[in-house]
Amino acid sequence: MTTSNKSLTILKPLNRVLAATTIAVGIASIGALGASLLHTNQANAELVSVIAPQTPSFADVVEAVSPAVVSVRVEAKLQPASDHGNFSFDRRFGEGGNRYREFFRDRGQEFGFNRPNRRNDRRNKRPRRRFGMSQGSGFFVSGDGYIVTNNHVIENGAKFTIVMSDGTEMEASLVGADARTDLAVLKVEKADKEYTFVEFAAKPSRVGDWVVAVGNPFGLGGTVTAGIISANGRDIARRQYDDFIQIDAAVNKGNSGGPTFNLSGQVIGVNTAIFSPSGGNVGIAFAIPAKTASVIVDDLIDDGHVVRGWLGVRIQPVSKDIADSVGLEKARGAIVTDPQPDSPAEKAGIRSGDIITAVDGKSVKGPKQLAKLIGSFTPDSKVNLSIWRDGEAMELAVTLGKLAGPKTFAAASAPDLNALATLGLELETAPDGAGVVITNVEPGSDAARKGMKTGDIIASVNGEDVTRPQDVVKVVKEASDLGRKAALFQVKRGDSSTFIAVPITKG
Repeated sequence: MTTSNKSLTILKPLNRVLAATTIAVGIASIGALGASLLHTNQANAELVSVIAPQTPSFADVVEAVSPAVVSVRVEAKLQPASDHGNFSFDRRFGEGGNRYREFFRDRGQEFGFNRPNRRNDRRNKRPRRRFGMSQGSGFFVSGDGYIVTNNHVIENGAKFTIVMSDGTEMEASLVGADARTDLAVLKVEKADKEYTFVEFAAKPSRVGDWVVAVGNPFGLGGTVTAGIISANGRDIARRQYDDFIQIDAAVNKGNSGGPTFNLSGQVIGVNTAIFSPSGGNVGIAFAIPAKTASVIVDDLIDDGHVVRGWLGVRIQPVSKDIADSVGLEKARGAIVTDPQPDSPAEKAGIRSGDIITAVDGKSVKGPKQLAKLIGSFTPDSKVNLSIWRDGEAMELAVTLGKLAGPKTFAAASAPDLNALATLGLELETAPDGAGVVITNVEPGSDAARKGMKTGDIIASVNGEDVTRPQDVVKVVKEASDLGRKAALFQVKRGDSSTFIAVPITKG
């Protein structure tokens, strides 16, 4: 911590002349709260002046960047109301509401939620469109109106409204979104003069650096908080490309999509998630780093979507037992459960049981890192894979294909209910888009016997991330078509994660 020498000067008493005395004081440049007044017990002494240290402030940074930060209001078209009475479980109980669905579905009238209501009966006979409002944050990255926010902020949105720091409201259009990194770009019409915008930081941030977060927590509008970077490279098992900056600046609901700045006013991260048992700030927040966001945002502005390389393998982590069984010195890499038919991996000769340990010389620690490395290449790129096969290391050259983006539906399509029924599961998309929630498990089903429970969140099936019930159906069907007898589900329950193999029964 640097210090600067400033002086506190006490001048002459009233009844006699004393030599001026200067006291050198070391004052910390960061964290000082200002100098206290200097007192004396001498009745005839007078305090003439005090030279106070300069109080540190983020005001200059905030004043410069605040006009570039906006609130994002999203009007989303919702699905028709549930036919289990007039009570919304998700709204009343929040993200954990599905755990109470069975209890209240059977006891609704006892608690007054499903009382007969003739007026509502008449209303429910008519199909109704329902709309909901959600709020987040965003920021301008160009003078002509491009705005960055989170994908989960704008997902399923039918109308987007931008509220600037001076209260000006404007409608925005969706340019593009990338669910895999949770980033999206909106656009407002160009004004008479350019919008104030900010840039992504080119240099990586260091743990301990000061940061300032600006956003729209709880819909309050422009709110500023400050803290430090607590960690880099965080994987919070949220999405396939997790690589978050952890900060301790206060971030709450509504800050999603907002920027975190360094003291030069550059964006070092896009706020996207918090860790909180209570739902409020506890000093652990996560931001998408600038090095990732800048590339994705450029791609979205360019043509509305992100293009990634595709290998075409289903993979899982290498446990110590697996490493020991194949003669690998330590548990590392990603083991291939099977290459997908007609994929670049299959064409290159990759087999089930191969362990991929490196991509172009970059070590692979696990499945997520392999996905990130492959996704960082463009389609048609030629890469060298380091493979461990039959107790020996070898190299394979692969020409990558193009990773298909998420399909866009004109209207929400229902999953194959028959396929879900054969699994003994009822599913719906998790509130934050991170996985699929099990809303009901059929008693006596294979899923129930294997230990799946209502409220569990399915993160992946056979190594593929899932975010909708349709994704689960698709992967299970693919496994069934390949003659597999079971599907491997990665299930999150509270703070733990486990793998459950569920037998596949053709319906």
